[in-house]
Amino acid sequence: MEQEHPFHVFSPAELGQLARLESADEANEYLYQILDIGQYMLQSGGEVSRVEDSIRRLCLSFGAERADVFTITSSIVVTIYAKHFGAVTQTRRITGSQNDLHRLELLNQLSRRICAERLSLEETCAALKELENVPQYSFGTQVFSYVLVSSSFSLFFGGSWLDAAAAGVIGVLLKCTDRLIRGTKANAFLSALLCSCLGGLLAGLAVKFRLGDNVEMISIGNIMLLIPGVALTNSLRDMFSGNTISGLMRCIEAVLLALTIAFGFALAAGLV
Repeated sequence: MEQEHPFHVFSPAELGQLARLESADEANEYLYQILDIGQYMLQSGGEVSRVEDSIRRLCLSFGAERADVFTITSSIVVTIYAKHFGAVTQTRRITGSQNDLHRLELLNQLSRRICAERLSLEETCAALKELENVPQYSFGTQVFSYVLVSSSFSLFFGGSWLDAAAAGVIGVLLKCTDRLIRGTKANAFLSALLCSCLGGLLAGLAVKFRLGDNVEMISIGNIMLLIPGVALTNSLRDMFSGNTISGLMRCIEAVLLALTIAFGFALAAGLV
């Protein structure tokens, strides 16, 4: 009586299918890490064209024959294809953003290094973790920048030294308020509304108690801390580079944020 073989013998077709599945799993892992880089770039204030180009180059450097990338301010969709693993698609929802040009530059350097040195999956993961641990500007440095910006613009637009000093003190309070609000995961519009209302109220009280000379000059210094200048600039750059949808979305968001800030200061002016 003939005994059955205890092990299954794979045919060449089955072996090819297994190799294809393993390659697809590896491609999924690589694509996940690439989307991490794209997400961090977008959240750090990178324009859409830069994010799409970086993702496309990274995918091709990891062995994809074709990479189709679609990015807007709130989502990234990537489909890659190669003969040995087929088509692989991943989508990443993007929430929250905070302009950090230093982090954006580090991400650019990392993407160039990956493309040049063909880093492995493990090396890419380690590099990303190392980048996440890079310290941002300290809170003290951020507070100093708020004081410098608000005071300088107050003087630039014709305010007195007393107005500049008042604007600087209010700038410190606005930074502390913004940090508390962002700690609650509130959206940017609520933070802008509350900070603008607080800034307008404090400017009015400063003049009322003779700690400043002109409400408008104090307020304009603090307004410059809240104006979404980078978002508006990136929206125009996106539209000029052909990414009309993303550019319009960012432009509308920047305009609505500016209107929110104006409404907050106007509301405070009516209360004081």
